[in-house]
Amino acid sequence: MRILVVEDERILADAVAEWLRRESFAVDLSYDGDAALERLSMHAYDVVVLDRDLPGTHGDDVCRWILESGADPPRILMLTAAAGIRDRVGGLGLGADDYLTKPFAFAELSARVHALLRRARPAAPPVLQRSGIRVDPARREVSRDGRPVALANKELAVLTELLRADGAVVSAEQLLEKAWDENIDPFTNVVRVTMMKLRRKLGDPPVVETVAGAGYRLP
Repeated sequence: MRILVVEDERILADAVAEWLRRESFAVDLSYDGDAALERLSMHAYDVVVLDRDLPGTHGDDVCRWILESGADPPRILMLTAAAGIRDRVGGLGLGADDYLTKPFAFAELSARVHALLRRARPAAPPVLQRSGIRVDPARREVSRDGRPVALANKELAVLTELLRADGAVVSAEQLLEKAWDENIDPFTNVVRVTMMKLRRKLGDPPVVETVAGAGYRLP
């Protein structure tokens, strides 16, 4: 799943992004509101972690833009140093889905992100299962036919996207969009290489199908 972190405190923003990447999310970063709007106009995000007090376009205006930009906007987790009830009510009143005050624990941030994803449209179940494969994204637990499988971050991200597709074909371009951030080379063969490693770890018989000229799917 792809997340945009919008935070002008660069050390905090970089730390949040690194933490979420360890959770197998693809994460893009913006350090001001103007850069956030540019990225939001270019990419589809599942969750936006949004600081309220931003330079350039204010976080409140970024929030409004997100909610007015389409029928299926990303979930918004708003961050702020203001801990008063009036501030929290104001942020939620703008349309944010959740609100977290600074300072915060990274573990709580990631738990809230996972909760927002479960409230996405359509709702993502807490545990994904298909073809004998079971994935708990929040706990980063994977098994096949009851056998634990240890996956690297990108392998887990790719498998999660295949499971979320519920049998539909997922193109390499879609996997790049959801499992990697904006710095990835669009002409790279990283999806093919990751898929090869994923299939090897899942074992026999092969479960991930290649659909010629279209992509991959879990039957």
